[in-house]
Order: sequence, then C-alpha cells, then structure tokens
Amino acid sequence: MTRCRLCGSATLASVVDLGATPPCESFLAADQLDLPEPAFPLHLRVCTDCWLAQIPPLITPEETFKEYAYFSSYSTSWVEHARTFVADAVQRVGLDTRLDTDGSDAFVVEVASNDGYLLKHVVDRGIRCLGIEPSVNVGAAARDAGVPTLTEFLDPAIGSAVRAQHGPADLVVANNVYAHIPDVVGFTQGLRALVADDGWVSIEVQHLLTLIEENQYDTIYHEHFQYYTVASATRALASGGLALVDVELLPTHGGSIRLWARPVEMAGEPTQQVADVLAREKAAGLQELTGYAEFSARVAKVRRDLLRFLVEAAERGETVVGYGAPGKGNTLLNHCGIRPDLLPYTVDRNPYKHGRFTPGTRIPILPPEQIATDRPDYVLVLPWNLRAELVEQLSFVHDWGGRLVFPIPELSIVEVKA
Repeated sequence: MTRCRLCGSATLASVVDLGATPPCESFLAADQLDLPEPAFPLHLRVCTDCWLAQIPPLITPEETFKEYAYFSSYSTSWVEHARTFVADAVQRVGLDTRLDTDGSDAFVVEVASNDGYLLKHVVDRGIRCLGIEPSVNVGAAARDAGVPTLTEFLDPAIGSAVRAQHGPADLVVANNVYAHIPDVVGFTQGLRALVADDGWVSIEVQHLLTLIEENQYDTIYHEHFQYYTVASATRALASGGLALVDVELLPTHGGSIRLWARPVEMAGEPTQQVADVLAREKAAGLQELTGYAEFSARVAKVRRDLLRFLVEAAERGETVVGYGAPGKGNTLLNHCGIRPDLLPYTVDRNPYKHGRFTPGTRIPILPPEQIATDRPDYVLVLPWNLRAELVEQLSFVHDWGGRLVFPIPELSIVEVKA
C-alpha cells in the first residue's frame, strides 16, 4: 500500500505490524488441515494528511463475505442493542409520525444487514424495510426470518437501483460495515444514493481512540480495511456528499462511535457533541504521530503476558480452553502463536463453526457444552468486548472453581460468582 485510500496521500506512517495472518473468518474444515493456507501481512498504517488508519487491501470483500461465518443473532447483547437502536431511531427520524400523519410510506434500509438481527425489529413495527447483505448464507437466514433482503455489495450503482425500485430511504443504517470496505468513497456514494434528500444515515464503527487507548489490537484484521476517528470519518462522509451532524459514544466492541449524517444540502451545523469528541481525539494526539508512538510496545506486552500465563498454566498441569471464535480472537491467536498444545480447543454458540478449526492456529471449535463436560481450570474469553454478558453466561464455571481470563486491554483473571 503506497497511497491513502481516502485522500490519495503517499505519507503513510507505521502504527503496528502484526506479521502475516490468514483471513480471520476463513475457518477450516477437517479435510483442509493438510492443505496450504494463505497468509497476508497485517500492518496498520496511518495517513499523516487525513489521519485515516488503514491496512493494505490484500483480500477482497468477495473472498470474505460471500459465505460468512458470523451471525449477529447469536449475541444476546447485540440483539438487544439493535432493538434499542430501532426504538430510538424511529423517534429521532420520525418514522412513526410520517406513517401516521402525512401518509408517506416510510422506508428503512440496512447495509450489511446480516441475518436480520436489526431489521426484524423494524418489520415488527410495520415499517417497510430492506436489507442489503452480500453473504448468501446469512442473507438466506434473514429472509427465512421474514426480513426482505437483497444479496449484493453496496456501490453507487446498487444504491441507485434500490432507490429506483423502492424509493429513497428515510433512514439508512450501516452498522459494523464502514470499516469493511476498501472503496470507502464508492461505498459512501452508495449510501448517498440510497438516502432521501431529507433523510438520515446512521453508521456504527469502532472508534480508533479506544482501540489505541485500550490496546484493542486484536480488532485489526483483514476484514477491517480502515479504522476511524470522528475526524477521519467526517472526511470519509464528505467524499460521498454526506455531512456529519451528530455523534454518540457507544460501549459496543470495546468502544464505538455512532455517526449521524445527512446529505450536505440538509445537514446544518453539527452538534456540540461532535466538537467535544473531536477535541478528545486531538488531545489524545491522534492528529499527529505522537498519539500512535507507544501502541506497538503495548501490543507486544499483551502478547508476552498471555503467552507467559498459558505456558505457566501448562507447566502446573492446569487446563485452559477458549470461549468464542470471533475474528478478533484469530488475530490474537495468530499474533501470539498459540496452538492446541496451549489451548486444546475453543467453543462457540454458532453451530456453523462446530467441527471447524481456527485459521492459522488450527484450534478445534466445539459446542459450548464441552466446557461443563471437561471442567477446565481456566476459560480464555476471546470476545472480550462481551465481558459483562459472558461473565454471567459462564458463571457455572464457579461450580468447580474455574476462572475466566480476559487478555485485553491487559491480562486479567476473574473469579466468577455462582
């Protein structure tokens, strides 16, 4: 990668180099274990002109998302997050008002709608909606759940085609997808094509500020092509004719931002909250190289601490198994070089992953019930962003004195209560 994908600048500075890893969602079937496995450099750089953090686009979205292993509905907390968002967004955008008073046919589009986890709440309210989801398998699950879903990648042409067929959208939702597309300008233009001239766009994406501050380096993987501050997101939105008008700070994924944008012609002045978050980012040094200087050293410490714990547990004859097989976990496992000798298996609620193996590290993925059967001394929690939810779900390990281990932002061992 020689130029910034947003502004075209050639001034890219290294933030952290995690070596070469396989794509994080390329889980292996048993008959693939003796076959070669491709790995790609995972090197985060930041543009010193527009301050967009980014990795090289070495794999295409088509390679990752046509058949996808992640189903949003398997996270209880994420489904509840979506339900709350829909309730709030209906009020904010006035969808109920439009339906009740002026007779307009309100319309909501979600891009990267996954298995319908969010739009099902829109359907339940009787509001017309459409999901645009590139993955064939999860899109089919959404349709089975009663959520109208188009199997496509969003670009300006698809956005225009959807608008021509269904009309402009009063609300376009793009949660956890704005980092997943290498053509950020074309994708943003697609959002603008979808949204009504007086409509709203809501985007949720991980906040680079918390990624840096909380050592969340495992969220750097090949699916995520860029990592946003509010400052860089504002520039990205402008590239497609959208203007940021408000921002919310969210706890999801360890710290995310919800960007509320409108077509530039209707946007008006941004809220004070936008100015406040921009000031926080500037104070953290994220618009100069000083804000990134210590990150690589802190990442290395996470790796050393986790490996030291696993090796010492093995030498004491204690057992450690994993919980979850998220994309972020595969970055962590590969960067640390963890194999089945230190982590004999991990478990996951998603049946799609059962019987498969983690990419690169080739750790077996089993059903969650295996933990109660084996009664390990420790459970290494890979989706650390769901800490509160999983401490409750895994409280049963207290029955035999088991403990939970969280590797991020620093190694912590948790005694769970019954």
